[in-house]
Amino acid sequence: QVQLVESGGGLVQPGGSLRLSCTASGSIYNLYPMGWYRQAPGQRREMVAHIGTDSSTYYTDSVKGRLTISRDNTKNIVYLQMNSLKPEDSDVYLCYLDTPRERYWGQGTQVIVSS
Repeated sequence: QVQLVESGGGLVQPGGSLRLSCTASGSIYNLYPMGWYRQAPGQRREMVAHIGTDSSTYYTDSVKGRLTISRDNTKNIVYLQMNSLKPEDSDVYLCYLDTPRERYWGQGTQVIVSS
C-alpha cells in the first residue's frame, strides 16, 4: 500500500503564491510518476501537472507558466509551486502516484484564491 499526504493549501489573494507538497510513504521501492489533479465540488477532476521518473513534466494549458511541478526523489515528495494565482484556480488539489498496478490518491488540500 502507498499513502499520499498533501499539505500547503490555504487562502491566498489573487496574484499570490502557494507551494503544495505531497509526501508518499508505504510500499515504495522505485521511482514512480506522480502528479496533481484538481476538483471543484460536483465537477470532474482535471489534470493539472504530471512529473515522470526522469523529471519530465506535463501541464494543462491553463496553468502553463504559472505552476511548476518538481520532485525530491530522496524524500518521495512532489511539489507544486503555484504563482500568479487566479480565483479560477480555487479547487481541492489531489496528489496521485502511479505504480504499474494502480493509481494511488491523496485526500486533497484546499486552495482558495480570493480577495
